[in-house]
Amino acid sequence: MNEVKHAQPQAQQAPARPLYITMHENDNVAIVANDGGLPAGATFSSGLTLVEAVPQGHKVALADLREGDPVIRYNVVIGYALKDLPRGSWVNERVIRMPAAPELDSLPVCTRVPAQLPPLDGYTFEGYRNADGSVGTRNILAITTTVQCVEGVVEFAVRRIKDELLPRYPNVDDVVGLEHTYGCGVAIDAPDANIPIRTIRNIALNPNFGGEVMIVSLGCEKLQPTRLIGAGTIPIQKEGEPDVVCLQDEQHVGFASMIDSIMTTAERHLERLNARKRETCPAADLVVGMQCGGSDAFSGVTANPAVGFATDLLVRAGATVMFSEVTEVRDGIDQLTARAATPEVAEALVKQMAWYDQYLEKGEVDRSANTTPGNKKGGLSNIVEKAMGSIVKSGTGPIHGVSGPGEKVTQKGLIYAATPAGDFVCGTLQLAAGINMHVFTTGRGTPYGLAEVPVIKVSTRNDLARRWHDLMDVNAGRIATGEATIEDIGWELFHTILAVASGKKSWAEHWKIKNALVLFNPAPVT
Repeated sequence: MNEVKHAQPQAQQAPARPLYITMHENDNVAIVANDGGLPAGATFSSGLTLVEAVPQGHKVALADLREGDPVIRYNVVIGYALKDLPRGSWVNERVIRMPAAPELDSLPVCTRVPAQLPPLDGYTFEGYRNADGSVGTRNILAITTTVQCVEGVVEFAVRRIKDELLPRYPNVDDVVGLEHTYGCGVAIDAPDANIPIRTIRNIALNPNFGGEVMIVSLGCEKLQPTRLIGAGTIPIQKEGEPDVVCLQDEQHVGFASMIDSIMTTAERHLERLNARKRETCPAADLVVGMQCGGSDAFSGVTANPAVGFATDLLVRAGATVMFSEVTEVRDGIDQLTARAATPEVAEALVKQMAWYDQYLEKGEVDRSANTTPGNKKGGLSNIVEKAMGSIVKSGTGPIHGVSGPGEKVTQKGLIYAATPAGDFVCGTLQLAAGINMHVFTTGRGTPYGLAEVPVIKVSTRNDLARRWHDLMDVNAGRIATGEATIEDIGWELFHTILAVASGKKSWAEHWKIKNALVLFNPAPVT
């Protein structure tokens, strides 16, 4: 049968012959697997003949579809035919009407809670143990900023620190300015302002920064340092030592004075960080964020299922794994509430979905705004189809907890960390949640990276892995061609995570590729 089951996609024929992939026996569409797509008249071994050219990753009708008929992929209705579509037709976003989102008041709760996954013992990595018990995979001096106004000064100072100071502290991996566009011109006391403020605070406490918090402030901004440090927030490390450099302080006479003050303060932190050494830590100390971007129709066939397999391995090893992206799970929320470990977890999932529904409604858009031109070019017709492929990053185990945007995750297991789906916003919020590793899958390709944690990138297709051979760390495209299984790539990714956590550089680190931090600020801008 010329199809690939959801449990284990595999190719059925030699790559030179027309190939398609289905995810479930009930699907009435499949995706074309061949590089470059297939022309009209191409005939599969099943006897199916294309009535028009279909690009790679795009859907072909396996049966005659009448106007209004459901279009089924992943055994889920991803839309309804807008016109008659004969067997062999190209099925894309222009001929599909998207279904309504699932209602949130009648979802299954804990009806399909998987059994706890069996323990996986004996796996370790070399990390940096912190005083609070967390573990870093990198040893970085991070300089937090309270307002965008200081960005140019901090950027200049970071260059000087790297050139003049860092060579004297060989155990420190990097110096990073945590720059953002928040801090002033905002309604700082608005209810939703707690999201960007706690995001900045929690990023400063990321495990990769070793508990060393250094802040550069302008002085007149709305986000005063006292909102970040002090009782119940970020503690002052050393009594009498300023953790804050305020550029408007009278002591600063000229630009050079500001830079000297930043460098003097940084050196104290560098000395403490340099005393740290890697030590053997159990895999349970990993906190891994899973994300996808530049997605295509292969994301849910190859890379994301392999990531899901690795997720299960990490959870079995006692680690914390978080998946996110509200609009990319919204259409499968019934799957998640059914997997929730407790009714309280299911309730928290629904609460996050409802809040985001209201957020989108205020902006007079809906979840359909998520899908990008690149997603559609890669074969994803709408957010429903995209969501089905995105959720599989979460693996097969029960969901143990939920955190809101910018909140720090403190429990082990599989966690849903609610974030927008935009790559940079999601990555920023996962940093605040406490990740010390990041795994990012892509089908269209993106040079995404973070300066704060190592990013491992997973390609969905062989062609992308070939063309971007020095940007992709793991090639999951081999699953589609039958060269490897989901299990094979899942184990490869698991071992890659351990190696990179121990100090091996990912390609993004090798090239020093980084994206800006983008805070999620749903509060008003004044």
